[in-house]
Amino acid sequence: MLLSKLLGERFKEKPAEAFMASHIFMLRGGYVRQVSNGIFSLLPPAVKVSQKIEKIIREEMDAIDGQEVLFPVVLPAELWQESGRFDSVGSELVRFKDRNGRDMVLGMTHEEAAVHLARGEAHSYSRYPFVIYQIQTKFRDEPRARGGLIRVREFTMKDAYSFHTSQEDLEEYYQRAMEAYYRIFERAGLSKVISIQSDSGMMGGRIAHEFMYLSDGGEDTIVYCQGCDYKSNMEVAVSNIRKEEAQEEEIREVHTPGVMDIEALAEFLNREKSRTLKAAAFFRRDNEKPVLVFLRGDLQVNETKLRKILGTEAFPLTEHDGVDLCFGYIGPYNLNAENIEIIYDRSLEGESNLACGANKTDYHLTGLNVSRDMKIDRFVDVAKVNEGDACVHCGSPLKVSRGIEIGNIFQLGTYYSGSMGMQYLDEKGKLQTPTMGCYGIGVGRLLACIIEDNHDEYGPIWPKAVAPWLIHICVLNQSQPEVWGLASELYETLKKDWEVLLDDRGESAGVQFADADLLGAPVRIILSKRNVSGGQVEIVTRDKKIKKLVPIDEIRQAVEELLSQVK
Repeated sequence: MLLSKLLGERFKEKPAEAFMASHIFMLRGGYVRQVSNGIFSLLPPAVKVSQKIEKIIREEMDAIDGQEVLFPVVLPAELWQESGRFDSVGSELVRFKDRNGRDMVLGMTHEEAAVHLARGEAHSYSRYPFVIYQIQTKFRDEPRARGGLIRVREFTMKDAYSFHTSQEDLEEYYQRAMEAYYRIFERAGLSKVISIQSDSGMMGGRIAHEFMYLSDGGEDTIVYCQGCDYKSNMEVAVSNIRKEEAQEEEIREVHTPGVMDIEALAEFLNREKSRTLKAAAFFRRDNEKPVLVFLRGDLQVNETKLRKILGTEAFPLTEHDGVDLCFGYIGPYNLNAENIEIIYDRSLEGESNLACGANKTDYHLTGLNVSRDMKIDRFVDVAKVNEGDACVHCGSPLKVSRGIEIGNIFQLGTYYSGSMGMQYLDEKGKLQTPTMGCYGIGVGRLLACIIEDNHDEYGPIWPKAVAPWLIHICVLNQSQPEVWGLASELYETLKKDWEVLLDDRGESAGVQFADADLLGAPVRIILSKRNVSGGQVEIVTRDKKIKKLVPIDEIRQAVEELLSQVK
């Protein structure tokens, strides 16, 4: 490829809208251009990287018996109505009517399409197990698009679906898929990937794992144990909450004018937040009735856990009209809460000498003893884990980190096959419902995470397995016939074996090197009048760790050696 012909401008200024390295360098390097919020066009360098990522994915999926198919992006609503997700999934699912008035959706995931295809083809147990996968465009009307390709609305995804005649067979394949995922990420050049337990969310099923790239800029919170193998997404993480003994006191009312939150209360009473009790107000999605969650003041409500307890989505209650509660001073003691669902977190069990709202403006209570002063039938786990809490498995302190989800796998069971009436005849001629698994990887997000894991202050350092070009030739003093002649000869020779980018623009050394850093080829060959006159060229790796002069007749061998050494 001649750089003068490459579509896409490169620039040195940091884009104002970008804060993550991948977003910055993809804009600066001419990889992507935003079309709308969360929607991007990919330019040639990004397309080349994406194609190499997809090649790795295909090879690994084929190696675990995957068969590639292709589902449509536009699907009839009837399929989603069969599974129940047409009504249960929120506004992320784009619904519309075609010209005939038929309800349609844009595929944000393809479980329904997979079952629709498979139930028409696999009628006998002899067809099982089997795995189908696709690499396809999806659209999810994500409300919080951010970070370039990290969180988008339109994206390319590899999604696979396995069908089995037993749970044991599903579990066996699930493990094979997990191992294949690790190989995919390693081959693509990621070094900091872990798998964690996760919430199955709208996907359904019982068991799910997310593959997380550990990054301070990630939007997911990961909880892991320093003493054992426990790892989990914050959404489903559990812990043994730290408890401290407190001296028992009589309950009494305290005047607290203008004190309406836990931070202010703890400061006013000169006590730790762990010695307070807070109320968090929500409303249910299904009937919009209020829900009160009481928990220890140093903890936060885990909305995923709350959703599972309620059996429906819950949203913070911000409109207080018509709700008979003393907001800012809500407490569980002598609370008049008709038609309000109340949930008590297990962090309150056995606690004493807590401060809480008195259900009276400008007043709080101190000395609340939960077992003495309250009659609570049931405590549930609805709080987020805090760093330092004890691991439920080994008791070691838990750590909290950030990460970016780059893949997920689910044991769906019969969540879709059952609701959509998929059946097969077993060995005895009886109809059975197959059990399913599904397995996803976001191609664009993986591309972005590769940059996050492989860059310096100047641009991406592409791993050779996914680099858009392996060799970048910079030509200084291009007007000199002997320099340009050698550059042209090298380009024609090397491109027979490798992908080569030749800078033929005649720009200054500074411009050429800056662009070469942004394009990130693992090996750079630099030709200058002085070196060529001396019968040699300079070869540098993109990470700048190797830099040497090589005789002209040894260039090919030197390039081959360098490519064998780089990541």
